[in-house]
Amino acid sequence: MIQGPHLDIGVVSTYPPREDGIATFTRDLLDAVCKPRSGISARIAAITDPGAHYAYPRQVRWRIEQDDPESYAAAGHTLSRARVALVLLQHEFGLFGEWDERSGTLRDHVPAFLDALAKPLVTTLHTVIPRPPRSIRDAIRRLADKSASVVVMVHVAAKILAEDYGLDPCRLVTIPHGVPAVDPVDVTRAKRRVHLEKATVISTFGLLHRNKGLEVMIRAMPAITARHPDALYLIMGETHPQVRNKEGESYREELVHLARDLGMSRHVRFVNHYLSQASLIRYLQATDIYVTPYHDRSQITSGTLSYALGCGRAIVSTAYVYAAEALAEGRGLLAEFDNPDSIAQCVNLYLDDPTFRCQTEQRALDYGREMVWSNVGAQYAALPRRVAWGEP
Repeated sequence: MIQGPHLDIGVVSTYPPREDGIATFTRDLLDAVCKPRSGISARIAAITDPGAHYAYPRQVRWRIEQDDPESYAAAGHTLSRARVALVLLQHEFGLFGEWDERSGTLRDHVPAFLDALAKPLVTTLHTVIPRPPRSIRDAIRRLADKSASVVVMVHVAAKILAEDYGLDPCRLVTIPHGVPAVDPVDVTRAKRRVHLEKATVISTFGLLHRNKGLEVMIRAMPAITARHPDALYLIMGETHPQVRNKEGESYREELVHLARDLGMSRHVRFVNHYLSQASLIRYLQATDIYVTPYHDRSQITSGTLSYALGCGRAIVSTAYVYAAEALAEGRGLLAEFDNPDSIAQCVNLYLDDPTFRCQTEQRALDYGREMVWSNVGAQYAALPRRVAWGEP
């Protein structure tokens, strides 16, 4: 039902058909927020990677050329003149400049956008770094000062922003990463649909890059297959486009060679393309154990882990920030970073004890149901109404 007058919002983000996690997140979020009779519609300023030309949908009214400061400033001026009540910005440092972790220097295009913007702003942070270097802390503070609300996806991220960045807790809002509403299905039937009925399926999905830690999971496979010879590790997703532009398929090729050198070629399989949401869910429903062996301890969002929770999978993950909170209270198992033996022990614990695995799956599913997009969309829809109209 429409609440109050119609509300137009501007959105700054990547957007499909660009292939990245934030683009997919933004599409799903707007589908949930801008439902029929919601009273909210969106006009998008899409951040486009250099040299790319996308056939965007009609919602995309403007384009921002990534890494061009003048393009960010132009977008700020354009949105200020547009008939939008406020702007929703999806922030990730890689989209608004570049942070060199080794030198601690930050090239930040956000100020150019903020200086030109004369509309209220709501910001979602997709990265929050604990104990940040000064350049990162100052950049986030500057963005938060211009934002009516700052959204994060786990409570611990809000705590970090308050304690390490000095942000006002009253302006911080925690809204979980959304997931599709998925009905549970029998895993045996799901495996038949994707021709994996003879395998115990362990899977990871997402755009490939070196922070994924997939080599650690491959190194864990000998200890897993020694106890469960039908185990198959399924790596789903193409190489991240920006990684592919810089180094081609070298990371994937290294993974292929590693599996071969360990005698695991028969137990590691690649699905080397960008999966539609429907295909992804079919594979997740056919998965026995879902794994995120990521290297980055400070990662505060993971759409892939969220999807696995929404599908009620038994999950093994390294204890990065998002996983530590999402898998608490028996919703999954946490393994040590960069430790194949620890990952193998966790996977085998599930496979050796079906009752324990089933109990964990149910807790994951119950948690995932709270994150369905209809719930998340309603929480996001309340923000622009509150900012634009002062609703409680």
